[in-house]
Amino acid sequence: MTIDMLGRCMRTLAATAVLGAALIAGAPALADTPADTLVEAFAMDDIISMDPGEAFELTTAEMTSNSYSLLVRLDMTDTSKVKGDLAESWTISDDALTYTFKLKPGLKFASGNPLTAEDVAWSFERAIKMDKSPAFILSQFGLNGDNVTEKAKAIDPTTFVFTVDKAYAPSFVLNCLTATVASVVDKKLVLEHVAPVTPSDEYKYDNDFGNGWLKTGYAGSGPYKMREWRANEVVVLERNDNYYGEKAKLARVIYRHMKESSGQRLALEAGDIDVARNLEPGDLEAIKSNPDLATTRAPKGTIYYISLNQKNANLAKPEVREAFKYLVDYDAIGSTLIRGIGDIHQTFLPKGVLGELDENPYKLDVAKARELLAKAGLADGFTVSMDVRNTQPVTGIAESFQQSLALAGVTMEIIPGDGKQTLTKYRARNHDMYIGQWGMDYFDPNSNAETFAANPDNSDEGKSKTLAWRNAWDVPDLTKKTAAALLERDAARRAESYRELQKIALETSPFVIVFQQTEVAGMRRNVNDLKLGPSFDTNYVDRVWKN
Repeated sequence: MTIDMLGRCMRTLAATAVLGAALIAGAPALADTPADTLVEAFAMDDIISMDPGEAFELTTAEMTSNSYSLLVRLDMTDTSKVKGDLAESWTISDDALTYTFKLKPGLKFASGNPLTAEDVAWSFERAIKMDKSPAFILSQFGLNGDNVTEKAKAIDPTTFVFTVDKAYAPSFVLNCLTATVASVVDKKLVLEHVAPVTPSDEYKYDNDFGNGWLKTGYAGSGPYKMREWRANEVVVLERNDNYYGEKAKLARVIYRHMKESSGQRLALEAGDIDVARNLEPGDLEAIKSNPDLATTRAPKGTIYYISLNQKNANLAKPEVREAFKYLVDYDAIGSTLIRGIGDIHQTFLPKGVLGELDENPYKLDVAKARELLAKAGLADGFTVSMDVRNTQPVTGIAESFQQSLALAGVTMEIIPGDGKQTLTKYRARNHDMYIGQWGMDYFDPNSNAETFAANPDNSDEGKSKTLAWRNAWDVPDLTKKTAAALLERDAARRAESYRELQKIALETSPFVIVFQQTEVAGMRRNVNDLKLGPSFDTNYVDRVWKN
């Protein structure tokens, strides 16, 4: 981007920042967005870090998936398969322990540095040694700080070898390598920004592996490169002309932080943005009637759930866990708050995934819930709190749940916060209840089974910080069953294992699963080839173009 182009782009951002005030004042619409730029309105208050070795938020994964490359990616034409990204081909040893990847020739990072198997190996090493939230996706294969350089290594500039500790289903291993944490970073560039630190609980080695810089920096090789992120304001992606594949069709993509659905709709109608990403049912209806606008939608492997922290003595009672599942007004939520953007779904595997269990046995039944609460010795109810990200539809669902709980004598305080605040508290296990969304880290049933039904170490120091761990649900038997499912190489038997896990969790878990998302975006008619993917990290924008 030239200085002049950047200046024009930033002036566009500054102009659109006053959109709300201008609309309220009845001012005419501002100028359309630049022809070579896609501007999306998106609620982005969950972003904590842009480092792919640390990032573990839904919004961040979309940014990194468009700006970093992986060995393999989900095949969008058949989600039961993966396809090569940096990898030209791969082989699996007969004992299913060794995966050998051959890289495509002539690869480069956005910086211009050559991309080799050494960068792949180092990316695995830094993710394991930093040991941030998503590291378990790789460490579950037996990798640790002491053995990672032998288990994930470069044989030559174009050959990377990955050795796992057990004969897992190959589809599981390959699907895990599509996760953000397996993104390949530019070793040479990152090492220029390494910050030496004293070894501590956070970093057990002699540097931070560039994490301090990569929180806001960029060292990737994807179709776009990240030019800028300003928290709760904007993310700017710029076309990477060193990308190995077909170049992105637009010069840049700008994500503007806008939380309110009505604000996004008004900006879309005015032509100040090209795409609105967080529309509520009422605003979607308005867009459908506007000839200048269109919508696109896709079923998403993302589920919304309420969780009950088992550190709370009342919530730890099995009768309370069951009672709360009868205190959600699923029908009302389905017909109003999520109409057009989701479907009621009560099991942890979303539809479309191997082993899905499409059963919704719970309905609002206050009498049944009161009976269960009395059985738990809580006939007079109790008081509890819920941490809620102040966006829709979660705020509306929380308020609906609050009203239903009151009918059974339970008083629930809603504690609102932005995405970063609520997530940080949740990850520290300092909540009573939490309402949120979970998107699959990789398109394999283990992604959700492991997080909802496995908790290898329930201590506060536990390393595998699954959702079961976050909610202090200590389930050694389910943890063993979840691990066993990974070693089943027959697809039919593996699917049955996950159906069994879901039945147990449905009845006994501290998770009240409410619905599966259908992602919908509103857009201007001149936007072409915007396709939403099946997961939060498959919303690719490199093929998008504008008339």
